[in-house]
Amino acid sequence: MSPAVELHDVKKQEKPNKKRKNRPIPQLDADATGAEGEGLAVVGEDHHEENEEKSPKGSGEEQEVVKEEMDGDRVGDGTEMTAPAAKKKKKKDFGILTSESFSRLPISELTMKAIQEMGFENMTQIQSRAIPPLLEGKEVMGAARTGSGKTLAFLIPAVELLHNIHFMPRNGTGVIIICPTRELAIQTHAVAKDLLKYHSQTLGLVIGGAGRKGEAEHLAKGFLIIDEADRILEANFEEDMKQIFKRLPKARQTALFTATQTKQVEDFACLSFKEKPIYVGVDDGRSKVTVEGLQQGYCVVPSNKRFLVLYAFLKRNLSKKIMVFFSSCNSVKYHSELLRYIQIDCLDIHGKQKQQKRTTTFFDFCKAEKGILLCTDVAARGLDIPAVDWIVQYDPPDEPKEYIHRVGRTARGEGGKGNALLFLLPEELQFLLYLKEAKVPVKEYEFNEKKVPNLQSHLEKIVGENYYLSQSAKDAYRSYILAYNSHSMKNVFNVHHLNLKDVAGSFCFSSPPKVNLDLESSASKFRKKVRKIDGGSRHGISASNPYGKQKGDDKRQFARY
Repeated sequence: MSPAVELHDVKKQEKPNKKRKNRPIPQLDADATGAEGEGLAVVGEDHHEENEEKSPKGSGEEQEVVKEEMDGDRVGDGTEMTAPAAKKKKKKDFGILTSESFSRLPISELTMKAIQEMGFENMTQIQSRAIPPLLEGKEVMGAARTGSGKTLAFLIPAVELLHNIHFMPRNGTGVIIICPTRELAIQTHAVAKDLLKYHSQTLGLVIGGAGRKGEAEHLAKGFLIIDEADRILEANFEEDMKQIFKRLPKARQTALFTATQTKQVEDFACLSFKEKPIYVGVDDGRSKVTVEGLQQGYCVVPSNKRFLVLYAFLKRNLSKKIMVFFSSCNSVKYHSELLRYIQIDCLDIHGKQKQQKRTTTFFDFCKAEKGILLCTDVAARGLDIPAVDWIVQYDPPDEPKEYIHRVGRTARGEGGKGNALLFLLPEELQFLLYLKEAKVPVKEYEFNEKKVPNLQSHLEKIVGENYYLSQSAKDAYRSYILAYNSHSMKNVFNVHHLNLKDVAGSFCFSSPPKVNLDLESSASKFRKKVRKIDGGSRHGISASNPYGKQKGDDKRQFARY
């Protein structure tokens, strides 16, 4: 029988801010292997995620996370993970669907026929509230959680605009849709293609920077749509957007959609709209920000056991459709190479790949009934990937908002079901306080220690004897530490609290490899002032000295900054 890992609910939980001992994990012997277009243009920005520097967040007041009693019901089929008992609802959840049919909209028969063939009958809340004013030519700012149907909310009015004014290819570009990532642009393009099936208007896809200037200049009193505006701002594209606005005609209709409302989005809206927009917000009666069909849990795993637990979990769930999130492109690359080497077939997608590779991988995973996709946050926003069973956050998100968008890839749509698992180190438990504050309910799962395979020495030998795999592991190790150092929540994810020997073990090294870590440079934006180490000068980490200069009694693994 192949190595497996079981995760059980824990009925009693320590406070996250309380020190917790690592549970000993007995070993189990196991084998090692087990174009630019006309009419409608969809524009995709690209988010470069490798070692990004992020803005620091202020720490809020700590609250206790209260554990609820759980039973032993199973999550899904054969996943070997037990789930919390479903509590009786105190008030009815209204969900995202309404009783209003698309047939009630004043739209053309051609568009209605396409909608019916796409299998849609009733509108979601954001669709029923946003489509009518957009059809009337009004400016709209829409806010709704991920998976609520925002794409059709702006595509249907866009198609109707082109149809009603008899827009022809020779007229240039009538609608521009701006998306934060290439993958989301490709997916939006595919939905628009289905919607335009019976229309004569054409559509195009502009990605990678080519053709944007020409498309913007051809827009004549048309429709500008900004999708996932919050994500565009997070990726530091605000200045790019300002340049696009300068080239667009003032006589236009604008729609802006976002999953999260922030002050930055509100300021951005002031630049986007020429007149006061109609605000469309959705209150679907839920007391939490994630969907009802999503079972969420976390697992406390020490650094040196992280990959072994991940391997066992994936080995057990080969019949499932799983997405695993990492903090860097190099980490995705290395782990995909290692998993394939030990006969765990998987796909990978990250920002360093060529566009054709990313596109092919994305559609291959969408079509698959089962499989494993390793990815960075490039796949965490807006994408609608069918029937994902598990979202595994191997590396923790930067903040609760990013957690929400990651888990939004599963349990999508009305009645959708899915599972989410977050890996946390014992010293990262304080992150649960922020999830609770953000209204994200998570339960603790405990992995079955007896089913963690004893593969560490074998994996270290594989990596040590394979030059290319070893170099890939070093790059991933370095990127993991730099990404960890760039976390905005320094009080939770403190790079100086990491045990480098254990971290190295998770990348299949017996000891920390010598890599160049310039923590001073990567953390410069977060320092308010330079502090000196008492009794000594400040020295960073070099390739020859991965720990930095230390005094004899100094046990820290990095020079303080």
